[in-house]
Amino acid sequence: MTAQLGGTVTPADGLTLTRMGYGAMQLAGPHVFGPPKDRARAVAVLRAAVEAGITHIDTADFYGPVVVNEIIREALHPYPDGLHLVTKVGARRGADGSWIVSRHPEDLKAQVYDNLRSLGVQALDVVNLRLGDLDTPNEDSVADQFGALAELRQRGLVRHLGLSAASLAQLEEARAIAPVVTVQNLYNLADRQDDALVERTAAQNIAFVPYFPLGGFTPLQSETLSKAAARLGASPQQVALAWLLRRSPTIALIPGTSSPEHLRENIAAAALVLPEDAVAELDGMAS
Repeated sequence: MTAQLGGTVTPADGLTLTRMGYGAMQLAGPHVFGPPKDRARAVAVLRAAVEAGITHIDTADFYGPVVVNEIIREALHPYPDGLHLVTKVGARRGADGSWIVSRHPEDLKAQVYDNLRSLGVQALDVVNLRLGDLDTPNEDSVADQFGALAELRQRGLVRHLGLSAASLAQLEEARAIAPVVTVQNLYNLADRQDDALVERTAAQNIAFVPYFPLGGFTPLQSETLSKAAARLGASPQQVALAWLLRRSPTIALIPGTSSPEHLRENIAAAALVLPEDAVAELDGMAS
């Protein structure tokens, strides 16, 4: 199951991703900081994802920091044709593991170079500009920051650009500067504040990539979801992912796991067909 995505670029310049991708954030240590407990297992999960046909791996140099990108390089370099590494910039990590907003245009450029080095590539497939924090979205102008990344795109260091934690207004402002191929925002069965953005990105053929598709630090728990999963002989997580894939043709998922078993379960969700009565019940969860 793939999607050809291009935003305002021509199809020949677009981006083809498997709609079921893999989020590498959980490959770092606790709280996305430091090395994993079992590095060999992390390497094995990444290789299993690619062997299963996944072509969309989401990462960031501030995961670890650096740790996750180094594990990806160890596991997959030289990268197979068709594999797309999607990274993001806009934050750094403190020595205590704190998350530090860092969106000065010059530092954004420096973060791109950090990702190039740690991933071992000459150009990054996609760079998402992280804007609002998880709990504090903003409506700040993105012109200077996105313009800095657009400059690196013109120089060939970045192939495609996207946004993370963005608003509708920020998406439109960015699109006036350079093509946008992805928007990565919080969205799942229980949190649908970005319904309008899901619709807009679908209309513009832009990938909408929900982060925390299964609830993140507070996993989805719903009697409605559990009952639907039991009837379908699937896990609640699989049903939640299948609902997202059905929600919009340009939704692409990046559930993360450090477990090969959970990876297989997530991948199987792409083939799960939800009957209309189950969809109606799940749609009502956010009413």
